[in-house]
Amino acid sequence: MVRKTKEEALQTYHALLDAAEREFRARGVKDTTLAHVAAAAGVTRGAVYWHFKDKEALFAALRERAFAPNEALLQQMEASAQTDPLASLQTLLEQVLILVARDPRQRVMFEILFHRCEKNQDLLFFGDDREKRRECMSQLQLRFNAAIARGDLPQNANSHVLMHAMHAYLIGLIHEWLVEPEAYDLAQQAPALAAMFMAGVRARPVTG
Repeated sequence: MVRKTKEEALQTYHALLDAAEREFRARGVKDTTLAHVAAAAGVTRGAVYWHFKDKEALFAALRERAFAPNEALLQQMEASAQTDPLASLQTLLEQVLILVARDPRQRVMFEILFHRCEKNQDLLFFGDDREKRRECMSQLQLRFNAAIARGDLPQNANSHVLMHAMHAYLIGLIHEWLVEPEAYDLAQQAPALAAMFMAGVRARPVTG
């Protein structure tokens, strides 16, 4: 009986995340209430509060579910980050683009983040979003620093600027592709797009 209760609770948890995804996408994060999410999931508000203390926690769980494959990808590539850091960065860039192109949850989450999130002081969950961003950026810079230490990039290469450039390139590609996804096959072009960026880094790394 206990096992069945746990299974039902897990089903409700994912039903709430699915409902939140739909409501945030349709209404925008700021204008979506927990009552909207509960109604969309077909449960009471009490059921929502049993799983999530507030909208901030719900949003964080939704984002964590969507981007779990990216976290796993970073962990899988930890070893190659030291043996060939630039190749690791290229593979990371390529695989993230493929994930976005092929994973509906990631596409929807990026759409919500780009177009349905009002980034103002009333939305406190963006504090956690900034922390996640810093963690991601730190991983990129560590790999650029490793490339410098190995001699793959010049000693005066600016890993801080390279980190920001790669992040901006990735986010820019995703943002523009989501505006017009039929323009080209992102998954098919991901290897070439990643190779093009890293070729520029190798040929003309930012220095100083």
